[in-house]
Amino acid sequence: MLTFAKIYFFLFAAMTAAGGVMGFVKAQSKASLIAGVSSGLLLAVAGYLMQNKTGAAVTVGLVTSALLLGRFLPAYLKKGATMPAVPMIILSAIGIVLSIVVLVRR
Repeated sequence: MLTFAKIYFFLFAAMTAAGGVMGFVKAQSKASLIAGVSSGLLLAVAGYLMQNKTGAAVTVGLVTSALLLGRFLPAYLKKGATMPAVPMIILSAIGIVLSIVVLVRR
């Protein structure tokens, strides 16, 4: 399970950072760039720590995923725009569930 979580958080990190870069390129949004890259770095840290420092990894992954869900779910409910909200909601929810599963199983 730890290997799967590690891979997931690295993939989630890459997609989050790429989304921030895309937001900057399409809309010249510096906020998207900063938030996307920062969140991506935190998720990459969670993936990196997963093998040796599981508690820290779960904390970073869970908090970052929850913050992203807290950002994108209300935006989706308010505006109804599927991109980038729906993929981020799904990825964040998986990150939360995966963090809890790792926490319970360790």
